[in-house]
Order: sequence, then C-alpha cells, then structure tokens
Amino acid sequence: MGNYVSREDFEWVYSDQPHADRRREILAKYPEIKSLMKPDPNLIWIITGMVLIQLVSFYLVKDLDWKWVIFWSYVFGSCLNHSMTLGIHEISHNFPFGHHKSLWNRWFGIFANLPLGVPYSISFKRYHMDHHRYLGADGIDVDIPTNFEGWFFCTAFRKLVWVVLQPLFYAFRPLFINRKPITSLEIINTVTQIIFDIIVYYVFGIKSLVYMLAATLLGLGLHPISGHFIAEHYMFLKGHETYSYYGPLNLLTFNVGYHNEHHDFPSVPGKNLPLVRKIAAEYYDKLPQYNSWVKVLYDFVMDDTLSPYSRVKRPPKGNEMQE
Repeated sequence: MGNYVSREDFEWVYSDQPHADRRREILAKYPEIKSLMKPDPNLIWIITGMVLIQLVSFYLVKDLDWKWVIFWSYVFGSCLNHSMTLGIHEISHNFPFGHHKSLWNRWFGIFANLPLGVPYSISFKRYHMDHHRYLGADGIDVDIPTNFEGWFFCTAFRKLVWVVLQPLFYAFRPLFINRKPITSLEIINTVTQIIFDIIVYYVFGIKSLVYMLAATLLGLGLHPISGHFIAEHYMFLKGHETYSYYGPLNLLTFNVGYHNEHHDFPSVPGKNLPLVRKIAAEYYDKLPQYNSWVKVLYDFVMDDTLSPYSRVKRPPKGNEMQE
C-alpha cells in the first residue's frame, strides 16, 4: 500500500461543464420533464420521522456499554445521519416547501440538522449552489480537494486515511478555498445546534451525545454510503466528470446516486430522478455508471492512477462571482 499514485495535478479543462448543454438538448426533445420540476412535500414527513427515530435512538443507547454505543453508532446511527445529510441536500434545493417558501426550507434544514450534532445545513446550502453553477471552478467549487490533499494523500494507505477523514476535509476545505462571510442564519444554525447538543447531554447523558457525534463522523467517513463522495465526480474515466450510481443504496439516500440526472436537472427532486433517466434513457444509459459504492471506495484506494487529484478542474471565468 506504499506505491505512489501517478497523478501530480488535477485534470485541467477549458470547456464549460456538460450539464447545461445536455439539459437544453433533453428539454427540447422531452419537454414533459418540466412537469417533474416541482416540490416534494413528502420530504417533510420523511425527514421529520428520521429526526424522531434518532431521538428514540438516543434513549435506547444511553445505558449501553461503550462498545455497543460505538457499534450501534456505526451500524445504525451512521446510516441515518448520512442519509440525513442527503435529506439536507434535498432541502438545500428547496424541495420540501418549494422555491416560493425559501425561508421555510432554511428553518426546516436547521431542524433536520439536529441529529447530526454539528451545524451544517445553512453553510451547505451556500456552498452547494456554487458547486452546481461553477462545477470544478478553481477557487469556487469547494467539492474539489485542495492541492495539499492531492499532494499528500498519494499512496493507498494515505488515501484510506483521507476517506476516513472525509467529514473533516469537507468541513474545513471552504476556509482554504472559498471563505464566505458568516450570515445570521449560520449563526442561528450554530447556536441552535449547540443548545440541542447540551439538551441531549443533560437529558440522555454522555453516551447518547457520543453516539450522535460518532454516527456523523463514522457515517461520513469509511462507510458504504460514503462511496457517493467519490463516485459522483472523481474521474475514473478520462473525459467524464460526473457519474451516476444505480444501486440499492439510492433507497437510503434520496436517489443522490442519480447524479448526472441531478446536475442536468437540479430543479427535479430526488424521487423523480429515476423518471428523468427513464424518459431520456438514450442520454444516460450510454454514460459511465456504477452499481456499487463499496467497489468505488475499494478501487479509489487501491488504484495507483486515482487520487484526490482525480478531479476535472477549470479556471473560473471573469463573470463567475462568488456569493
């Protein structure tokens, strides 16, 4: 596991991202896809149910031995918390209440954030919109690793460490790539989360608090669902910067695996993305795709041609303004 990877830089391109052109072409041929661009109010009840389930979990683990607290945080809590981050992804696109109730979606995102233990929802919304508008743009898209990540995590073992520490890199990367002024909603998100964490500690005890935080850290690190972090945009095949996954874990992740479809039609909620693929099958069936996120993780770690540098990157255009 000590061989060094062959890449020494990102895959620099000077063309626009492919999603806008494909969206225009598909809509011209299949205008009925516009009917799929609508809110999904079922998300309100699904995400509320997930929050309540995790609250019950806090009660169930509070008196367990520590080994079982960590065990259940990985086996159960991690799945729920990682799924919740993808529910927050749906919220960031205003799918629960619709675009005309944007602030309602922000408050709902703060509520959905509670079982994660760390403030996330509001900041994610701000940076995720950049990811869609300026995919791969240097200094703007914080989904792209830093140069340090590409340089240092250059062996199989180091790449494994990088996968384990993914949540930390996603949390701190914006500070080095595209720092934004803190907003009042981010402060509210943070204060609300701290108050909730204190309540969890005083009501359920330290074990429930550790369970909650460990579930987030473990669920976003070396975990089957975390394969989507790598699968979505890491360049396993030259010339392709976005990939879809059509395996069973889409059931737990609000269809985030349908990633080409999502970037082509970011106004279509996750539940309708399979319909996009079905309607425009000739566009998506020919694209590279995955059926196992676990295999994606394994291949990323073991393949000497892959590293954090395996991302398509483009210089920002003069009119690409940071929000």
